[in-house]
Amino acid sequence: MNLEPAPHTFIAESRELLRDMETALLTLEQSPPDPEAINAVFRAMHTIKGSSGVFGFDAIVEFTHAMESVTEEIRAGRLAVDEVLVALLLACGDHVASLIDCLDADDRLARLEAARPAGADLLQQLACYGEPGGAGQAPATDPAQPPAADGVASESWHVSARFAPDVLRHGMDPLSFLRYLSSIGQVETVVAVWDAMPGAASMDPEACYIGFELQLSGGLGRQEIEAAFEFVRDDSSIVILAPHAALPEYAALLHERAEPELGAALVQCHALTPDELAQALALSKAGGRGTPASAATRDGAPAAPQVAGPDAARARGPAEARSVRVHAGKLDDLITLVGELVIASAGVSLGAQRTQDGELREATASMNRLVEEVRDAALSLRMVPIRETFTRFNRVVHDLGRDLGKEVELLISGAETELDKSLVEKLSDPLMHLVRNALDHGIESPDKRLLRGKPARGRVQLHAYHETGSIVIEVADDGGGLDRDRILERALERGLLQAGQPLSERDVYQLIMEPGFSTAQEVTSVSGRGIGMDVVRRNIDGLRGTIAIDSVPGEGTSVALRVPLTLAIIEGFLVGVGPSTYVIPLKMVVECLELSAEDRARVRESGYVNLRGEVLPLLRLRELFDVSGEPGRRENVVVVNYGGQRAGFVVDALLGEFQTVIKPLGRLFDRLNGVSGSTILGSGEVALILDVPGLVHRMLQADAPRQPRDGRAQAGPEHNGVERSV
Repeated sequence: MNLEPAPHTFIAESRELLRDMETALLTLEQSPPDPEAINAVFRAMHTIKGSSGVFGFDAIVEFTHAMESVTEEIRAGRLAVDEVLVALLLACGDHVASLIDCLDADDRLARLEAARPAGADLLQQLACYGEPGGAGQAPATDPAQPPAADGVASESWHVSARFAPDVLRHGMDPLSFLRYLSSIGQVETVVAVWDAMPGAASMDPEACYIGFELQLSGGLGRQEIEAAFEFVRDDSSIVILAPHAALPEYAALLHERAEPELGAALVQCHALTPDELAQALALSKAGGRGTPASAATRDGAPAAPQVAGPDAARARGPAEARSVRVHAGKLDDLITLVGELVIASAGVSLGAQRTQDGELREATASMNRLVEEVRDAALSLRMVPIRETFTRFNRVVHDLGRDLGKEVELLISGAETELDKSLVEKLSDPLMHLVRNALDHGIESPDKRLLRGKPARGRVQLHAYHETGSIVIEVADDGGGLDRDRILERALERGLLQAGQPLSERDVYQLIMEPGFSTAQEVTSVSGRGIGMDVVRRNIDGLRGTIAIDSVPGEGTSVALRVPLTLAIIEGFLVGVGPSTYVIPLKMVVECLELSAEDRARVRESGYVNLRGEVLPLLRLRELFDVSGEPGRRENVVVVNYGGQRAGFVVDALLGEFQTVIKPLGRLFDRLNGVSGSTILGSGEVALILDVPGLVHRMLQADAPRQPRDGRAQAGPEHNGVERSV
């Protein structure tokens, strides 16, 4: 049994705590008196310090202890928060993050020691803010004040610990807790308790049967001792008694433990004298009633809650959110299996329809409903809010704004919008480039903003929302906007367009995403090399997404990234064109129309249809994919909507909804025009999934439909002879 590797849970939770601390520090910079933010910083350092001590990571303990001491001074009101202190604590947080990263390697202890000197300068800067006695540390007793009449003589903290049988299997070594307590205080005496040890025949060699009673001194506080048992408090039973605790507290401990050797252990570790033990046993035999072990301290004030055992953990369980950490690879495997299940259930349904067996068809219909529920539940496991990605940019805006000498605030909205975790990871780099560009190119200096009648503080906004089966993420700023003339000038210099070539505003703005394109006058650490927006476009193209750029001179720029919600399984709408079958994402389908025989020729000639007074461009899938054969007697139009633009696909047959498992086409067909993927039907045949964004963009870029001289769509009935069929 290997207890050496650090649990992944500790590493993951430490990183989460550091992110929370970073957010709290940035909040403090805006509103220093915020007590909740101050407590969040302290809790993060306090928890990381205690947990690191359990695993013997002394380098982390040493550094976080110094940070904890400074934050305790802030909590006590003895130290004011300013920009310099916030910047220092942010830098310290970065160093702690680098120490945590060392734990991913096999030689973690060696890496920790090698990384320790990098924090020496930060420790010196922390020391400039004073040398407090330690976070949460207060003298345990007042030497000038005698113990209470009903209190014990011991001036040390007493810790009674009983570990869960599975603690060793979870990677926890009971001796590590003793080592950590020795590093933060003085462990005076320890007595091991073996009352839980079974006979040799029934003993499990991997189970933990040991407990201990110990006396601890050194000016510690209850919270600091509790933090040492952070990772075992839910499954184990830990009782902490203050110096000079009342006898009824020890009586309650004896009553609750009900262990024959406990009394002797308390005397042996000098927690009680023999006379005090006799009095405590008398109270214990009376039912252990009296002052509860956590109800009072020596001076009569309520004590902090003691570390609870399993019963208390179960009692508070319903009020707490429970979560399980699962490796991303396991979720990917689950989604793959669910996809195969969807395909198999479609095949079963098709076979049941052919048999015309009523009971079998009813059973398969029930199975299909369950498969849909399993599919939705599995997909929801990979759906995560985009909040975490957005909040990371608070630090980027803070640091980059300081480097550029600009005052900038970040506004976040739509942070609860959910999308596939794999998409979140792939959107990080594009968003980073966009935010950095907004600060460097968009937001003006404070002096220039004041001259233009704007507030000195600029604004960058991140906004996310769902729209027709996609997620839209907007990065907007209130800066100077894009310089159209400068963009055209640079494009002409690079040969990207010809002089006099007509371009719309959006086409001009799209030029900034060409490889190597930059309008910066000089190269800086932030921009000027032309390697930003082309990366954004390449990444978004890889996600089957689109980019829209809008800008108003003097008012700001907005970049909208539109990507699909998931890359795994979608609801599709099946259509037929001759012998071929195609899938359209169902969330993009608005309605379906039937073309009458007399209008088919007119529609074929004009390329559009009058849909309730709106000009709807049409695309014939038969012509696009060169499907052989003649159209049937009936043709239908599937109206789709993407990005606020509507278009119609002309097909032969409407085959209904279909659960679509997206299969990649492979590298050979990766850039196939008009197709974004494939799927397998219940019959085993392959159906192509239409790239609706690409096709809509293609139709809008084509020649405008012919219009009558008055600029209106051709007159006629409401649908110009088109009747709705679905």
